[in-house]
Amino acid sequence: MNFKDLKQLCLSHGFTNVAPLACDTIELKPEVRQMCASDSCHKYNKCWSCPPGCGTLEECEQRVRKYKLGILVQTVGQLEDSMDGEGMMRTEATHKASFYSLEKDLRKFYPNMLPMGAGCCTKCKTCTCPEAPCRFPDQAFSSMEAYGMLVMQVCQANHLDYYYGPGKIAYTSCYLLK
Repeated sequence: MNFKDLKQLCLSHGFTNVAPLACDTIELKPEVRQMCASDSCHKYNKCWSCPPGCGTLEECEQRVRKYKLGILVQTVGQLEDSMDGEGMMRTEATHKASFYSLEKDLRKFYPNMLPMGAGCCTKCKTCTCPEAPCRFPDQAFSSMEAYGMLVMQVCQANHLDYYYGPGKIAYTSCYLLK
């Protein structure tokens, strides 16, 4: 599928912005993984798609390096002010719904793609980690940060804005394609 058609497909799923992703621009950083270990989102070792369940940085690096190209997708939302938690959650929910629906369509063309979302996997209401194996290992996804990516840097390296000014919030995900 060429990028023009791919972009149109992404936009039809409700994303605000789409950009090609050169996988050789992806850097996996130990500092980002250390932020995960601080457990500020309360998912560290509680979700198979988050560290340490998603694998070591080296294992993530091996998976990423199997790909040459991908796409970045964003949902940009409007906030009433910097404390508009409802607006943030609404934009995040819109982004995740678009992410899931596009994933289903992309699998038809790229069955071996590697999707990485914004935030942790939410396929299940409650993750089985660490007591039992993942219920849906073929459907679960990690976040870009769980893999050690600094999302702002990935966006900049691939000519996609990350910050859209006051009163806006952007959620960014990617799909690595074979």
